[in-house]
Amino acid sequence: MQYDEVILGRRSIRGFTPDPVPRELIEEILTLAMRAPSSMNTQPWNFHVITGEPLDRIRAGNTERNLAGVPHSREFRTGAEKFTGTHRDRQVRVAKQLFGAMGIARDDVDMRQDWVLRGFRQFDAPVCVIVTYDRILDGSDDTPFDCGAVSTALVNAAWSRGLGAVINSQGIMQSPVVREHASIPDDQVIMKSIALGWPDETFPANTVVSERKSIAEAATFVGFDR
Repeated sequence: MQYDEVILGRRSIRGFTPDPVPRELIEEILTLAMRAPSSMNTQPWNFHVITGEPLDRIRAGNTERNLAGVPHSREFRTGAEKFTGTHRDRQVRVAKQLFGAMGIARDDVDMRQDWVLRGFRQFDAPVCVIVTYDRILDGSDDTPFDCGAVSTALVNAAWSRGLGAVINSQGIMQSPVVREHASIPDDQVIMKSIALGWPDETFPANTVVSERKSIAEAATFVGFDR
């Protein structure tokens, strides 16, 4: 694909086929992703790539603990717990798009719960990439920026190779489960989860393209003729 095709065509994939993803292809994608910008070349990121039985154990543990009411234990969290104003409006709009595509009615408690549980299961993707950063950098302003950049590069590289992905937090909300079954060492902080696999073209939510605000809303130009 050309660069524009990747950027404009990529969308978050939440439904996957069960087909395995070759390790060699994942390594190729990670190699591309790690060309992302990094402040002072610190490269704080690490990737724990999980599939098969270990991933099934994480899914089961996440689901069981959440259904049992065990409090969430995300290791990286900053800022407000809930969005408000314009940011909340955008969150609601994309939720309406997804629920509309899936045929989930506003008062359908069971289907809404099922949708939430899909997130805890990393959307049943055949591969999950857990992004961590080195704990020695905890509190650094640049570290989250770098990890965000490499995650963006990862999902774009995956798309360019025919794979789909979605960056999510539900899959790491029970961090002790993730840390145990992904064998994540104590000197790393769990930051994000990326579900990865071959898109299921029959899954309705995969057709959803989230809105983006306009250049006029997002950008301010200073010193230009107009």
